[in-house]
Amino acid sequence: MRRHFAALLLALLLPGPALAERVVAHVSVTSQVMKVYHEGRLLFTWPVSTAKPGKITPAGTFAPDFLSKYHRSSRYNNAPMPFAIFYDGHYAIHGTDQIKRLGNPASNGCVRLHPDNAKILFNMVRAEGMENTRVVIVQ
Repeated sequence: MRRHFAALLLALLLPGPALAERVVAHVSVTSQVMKVYHEGRLLFTWPVSTAKPGKITPAGTFAPDFLSKYHRSSRYNNAPMPFAIFYDGHYAIHGTDQIKRLGNPASNGCVRLHPDNAKILFNMVRAEGMENTRVVIVQ
């Protein structure tokens, strides 16, 4: 009984693949691609831009911290970050106006998407709930 309770408590406290996620945004830094899953089914494959040389996009499994539809960067000259999904401090998935750079490392660490795709993902996360969403970043 005690072991079962401890396992349940651990599963509830630790975000990660042990939980049943409704939305998973899986980003491959190597291939510069995001795959979006809903209830385990692949819905979208989109090009992204992650960190340029000298910067990092942290790897790991994260739960979103907050959403910001019309965000502007306080770190990088008020740069627009539409449909931002913040997941690890100041790191976020967000739309970009540098569409031609998608598919190549170009950001300061965030995961950039085409604004249309960022809007789709943002609305999915908002509809399903941040608690039911995971951001998975792999090298």
